[in-house]
Parts: sequence; C-alpha cells; structure tokens
Amino acid sequence: MRKKVCMFVWNHFTNDARVMRECTALSENQYSVDLICIEDPNDKNLPLYEEINSNFKVFRVKRYPSSLLMLQKVYRVCFINKLATMFSVLVWLFFTYFFPLMSVVLTILFLLLLKTRLKTVVIRGSIILRMVLKGLKKNYKIYHANDLNTLTQAYICSKIRLRSRQLVYDSHEVQTSRTGYDSSLYAILEKFYIKKIDRMIVENHTRAKYNQELYGFYPSVVYNYPFKQVHNITESKNLHKILNLSPNEKILLYQGGIQVGRGLEKLIDAVPLFREGILVFIGDGKIKKHLEYIVKEKQLDNRVKFLPKVPLGELPAYTKNAYLGFQVLNNVCFNHYSASSNKLFEYLMAGVPVVACGFPEIKKVVEENQVGICVDSHNYESIAEGVNVLLSNDKLRQKFADNTRYASSKYNWENEKINFLEVYASLGS
Repeated sequence: MRKKVCMFVWNHFTNDARVMRECTALSENQYSVDLICIEDPNDKNLPLYEEINSNFKVFRVKRYPSSLLMLQKVYRVCFINKLATMFSVLVWLFFTYFFPLMSVVLTILFLLLLKTRLKTVVIRGSIILRMVLKGLKKNYKIYHANDLNTLTQAYICSKIRLRSRQLVYDSHEVQTSRTGYDSSLYAILEKFYIKKIDRMIVENHTRAKYNQELYGFYPSVVYNYPFKQVHNITESKNLHKILNLSPNEKILLYQGGIQVGRGLEKLIDAVPLFREGILVFIGDGKIKKHLEYIVKEKQLDNRVKFLPKVPLGELPAYTKNAYLGFQVLNNVCFNHYSASSNKLFEYLMAGVPVVACGFPEIKKVVEENQVGICVDSHNYESIAEGVNVLLSNDKLRQKFADNTRYASSKYNWENEKINFLEVYASLGS
C-alpha cells in the first residue's frame, strides 16, 4: 500500500528541477504523490492537470479569483472605449444619486482591488485557499511544503486532517536572509511553524548549521544535485548555429534565472577584458531587460547574447556547447553566501569547467575536485582574470573538464536521493 503524499510548490512547475527529482523519487519508492502548484494564465498550453507517471500527478490551481477577473474585464470595457466610458460615468452618477452609500462602497472596493496592494493580497489569499481545498480532497498521510510560501497550506491541511498526519518542511532557501524577503514577517512565520513540523530539509550543511544556531536543531540535508548524465548527452543544440557564431568561437555560458545578486552586471562589465569568447545568457528573470539595456549602452551586442529559458530536459544539450560556465553569486544575503547551487552541478554534468565565486559550499566543490577557478565575484577584473586563465591555457581547461567526470559521479541525484528517501523513512508508518 503506497503512502499518499501531498506536496505544495509556489510556482507553475515548469522548470523546478529539485521538486521534479523529489516527486519522481517518491513515486518510484512506495509513495503516491500529488503535487499542487499554480497555473500560468499566460501559457494556454500548460494544463491544469498532468500525470507524470502513474504515481506522480500534478494539479495546478487557478491564479486569479473569478471576481477579480470580472472586475478587470469591466474596467477594460468601461474605461478603454470612450463611448463605454461615458456610459459608465452616467451609470455611476445614477447610482451615486439614488444609492450614495452603495456607490461609495463599490467605488472604493473597485479601486482598492485594481490599484493597490490589496489586489496582491486577494490574489495570494485565493491561491492559498485553493491549495488548501485541493489538499483536503484526498486522504493524504504526509504533507510536504516546498519553502515557506507553501508551509501555511501544508500546516492547515495537516491540522484539519489530524490522525497523525505528518508535515515536512523542505526549505530550498534561507528564508530569514534572502533577497526580496526583507520583511521581518518571514522570520516570525518560520519561527512559529518550525515548532509544528515533523521534519525539516535544507540544501547543505552550511545552512543546516545556520538553522541549528537559529532554532536549536540540525535539520536533514539533501543537496540539490541533478540527475547523472555526463557524457550521456546524446543530443546537442548547436548554440553556434542558433546564435550565428563561428564554430571556433568560445561560448562563455551563464544559465539560470536572470535575477538580482547573481553577479550578472559584473559579468557584462568583465566582457571587454576577455581575451576572446562570447558571453551567452540562457534564462529569463526580472533584470533581463536591464541587462540587455546595459549591453546595448556599452555597445557589446556582438559579444553578449541572450536566449530565453529552455525546458529542463533540454538544458544539458545547450550546456555542453560551453567552453566554461559561470556561477558568480554576490554576497548580498546569507542565502547567496551559503548556496550550493544546482547550476554549478549542471555545468559539471555537461563536462563544462567553471568560473565561480569563492563562497564555502561552492569553493569546496570547485577546488577539491579541480573543476574550475574561484574568483572574487564582486570584482569584474577578478572575473576577467579567471576567464582569461582558462582561455589562455587549453591544457588546464581540459584538465578541469576531464575532472568533471569524476565530480559528476559524486554529485548526482542518484546518490543523493538515498538521503532524501531516508528522511521519509524516518517518518515511520
């Protein structure tokens, strides 16, 4: 009899490699997993329901409440067209004259929902409610929250269901020191929930020690390693052809989220100092347009190229084109400083040496396995120096590339999922 697991994640579940690996591992080992995530209204091809395998199903709840969508539709109809706008004003004046109180209340509510932060609160609240309702539809034994933003849903479900339902908190990030999470509310919420959970999982031992200092216990550690695939990547997406580059041009690759604090501006600053090569970004994110503007302003269009994010299953075929890969996080918060980024291991799986920041978890992998060079990621000249060492020394670069084969035999999900499954085994019957 398989144990039923309800897992929550606050995204569309299109490029979440860690959650995919965990759900797949559970579904292959006596667990039945339902993953509850969020629809993407902009992607009409993304289904609300997917069956990954017979024991792993995905349910996407709607992002926007119907009432808000109706208000937005009314707003567009009433205020975009001039004739409709005039008619709407007349209707509003009519209601104001005959039903003043109702008119004032509706007007205030209308403006609040469309033009203030209340809109965000309503949207997020409706998502949480839908997730909870979906999570209560079946008789799950274990509720698994990926990050703090789904822990409320998992906690509520586990408490309503009772009967020794168990709660797993899988913290992919350091919630108390993370870019974009400056409010003290996050620390308060985590401190409250940390006493309610049955197991906590963090990404590495640096973060586990931080958690021990903060809350007095050492959580389980499950590293974010990719599936083993080095030298098994039979398909190759020809980046040189896609970008109209000479076959001999060296591709200097950054793949992943285009976000603040990842040293990407420094990468662009370093480009004029590179002896050769084309800097290629594969991914999307909040600061992508800003980076594209910087590239244009610096007149580096011929040396910096951008590609959109690609499906996870196809990414290794792109990665293997690179001469080297970048992981140059900045120390803007403890979350970045303590990272053992999946990106680093994706490069190694594709046989690509790295130029990386010198933070503890990353530096340990790079230097102990001799798979690249650590630099000062806050200094574009240091980044350029590291790149130029590899560009000018093919023998050293090849040595690092060869060493990725051994590194990938250690840092892979086939090994690490044993630790993950042990966490679940420790939950008991």
